[in-house]
Amino acid sequence: MQRSLQAKANIVKNYLDRELSGQIARALRSLPTVVLTGMRQVGKTSMLVNDPELSKREYVSLDDMAYLKALEENTDQTLSYHDAVTIDEAQRSDTLFMGIKRVLEKDRRPGRFLLSGSATLPLKKAAAETLTGRSINLKMMPMTRREIREETGGKPFILKFFSKPGKRNAGEVEPITDAEVMTGGLPPVVLAKKEDARFWLIGYEQNYLERDIRFISRVNNIIGFSNLVRLVAGRTGQLLNVSNIGRDADLNYNTTMRYLGWLEDLFLIYRVQAFRGSRASRIRKKPKVFFADSGLACHLAGIEDLSRDPLKGYIYETFVAQNLLGILEAHTLGWELFYWKTAGEREVDFVVDNRREVVGIEVKASSSFGSSDIRNLRAFLEATPNARAGILAYNGTEMVSLGRKIWAVPISVLLS
Repeated sequence: MQRSLQAKANIVKNYLDRELSGQIARALRSLPTVVLTGMRQVGKTSMLVNDPELSKREYVSLDDMAYLKALEENTDQTLSYHDAVTIDEAQRSDTLFMGIKRVLEKDRRPGRFLLSGSATLPLKKAAAETLTGRSINLKMMPMTRREIREETGGKPFILKFFSKPGKRNAGEVEPITDAEVMTGGLPPVVLAKKEDARFWLIGYEQNYLERDIRFISRVNNIIGFSNLVRLVAGRTGQLLNVSNIGRDADLNYNTTMRYLGWLEDLFLIYRVQAFRGSRASRIRKKPKVFFADSGLACHLAGIEDLSRDPLKGYIYETFVAQNLLGILEAHTLGWELFYWKTAGEREVDFVVDNRREVVGIEVKASSSFGSSDIRNLRAFLEATPNARAGILAYNGTEMVSLGRKIWAVPISVLLS
C-alpha cells in the first residue's frame, strides 16, 4: 500500500511503542468503527503511522485539502473505496459520520474505520448521533512512564495489585525525579533537549491552543481565556471552584464555565469526580480539576524549580493521575478514577474503581512517611465495604506493608 505524504511525514526511526495501540487493535477486531481522541501533539498520528499493526491500514488525513474536498463532494463514493482506513483529523468534516453510517449499513465488517481527532465535542457528538452500536471512543493520554522508559512488556502493577494485593519483589527501584514530573509526557518535550523543550512549549501555547480554540468557537476575550488557562494550571489537582477561578480571571460565571468546557473538549484539562460509594452521590461533591500533562501545567503555571514550589504535591498528583489514566485506558474497559472526601475533610487522592472493587491511593511527593500519612486511607477502608486495599504512594524505594490492607508503594512501582 502506498503511504500518503502526511503519513510519511510522521514516520520516525526510533518510535516508542504506545500501549493504547493494542486496545485499538482489539477494538477494531470487534467493531466497524473506532474513534481515537486526545490532546493535540499527544502522539496520535505518530502511533497510527508507526505502530506495527495499525500502520498496515490505509491512512488519510483531512488536513489534505484535496481529499477533504473529494469527501465533502461525494462522501459515500469516497468512503466506499476504502476497505480498512484510518482517517486523521476527522473533526474537520461535516459529512464524514453520516457517510460512514450509510456505508456501514451495507457492510459492517469489523475494522473498517479508525477515526482520529483532537477535539472531543465534534467527534463524540457526531459518533453518538450516527454510530451508536457501531463504534467505541478511546482516548490517548500523554506518554506514561512505562512507555518513556520502554518498559511495556509486563502487566501494569496496578492491575496485578488488584488481582492480589501485597508486597512484590520490585528489584532495584529509583525514586521519581522532579525533572521527570516537570517534563511530563508530551512526546515533543520528552524527546527534546531541555532548551528545545522550552521553545516547543511556548510555541504550543501560542499556536496549537489558539488554533484549536478557533476551531471550536470564537473567543472574544482572548486575554481572559489565556489568564484562565494559566490559573487552571496553577490549580491542577485541587477542587474546582468555578466562581473563584472566574473571579481571578476577571470572567463572569457563565463565561468561565464555557471556557472550562472548551478546555475539556481539547483534552487540556479533565475533572476527577468524587467517590461516595454510589453513582448518585458522586455528583454532589465538587470535582477535582487536573491539567492533562504535568509538564505543560508547570510551563503554564510558571514553575521553574519544583523542589521549592508550594504546588509540588499537586504537580506530583497530576503526574500520577495522567499515568494511571494512560494505563487504565490502554489495559482496561470501564475502569474509572475518582477521589474520596468526607464531610469531615478526610480525603484520599485517588480511587481506582473496576466496577466491583476499589483501591484507594494517597500520593506523597516525599521519600519518607509517618503514621499520620495513612489515617485517611484507614478511614476510607473502614467506610468502603468493597475496598480491596489502600496504597500510600510515596517517592521512596521500598514497598512496605503497613498493616490492615495498606501498603506503602514507591511511585515508580505504582506507575510501572
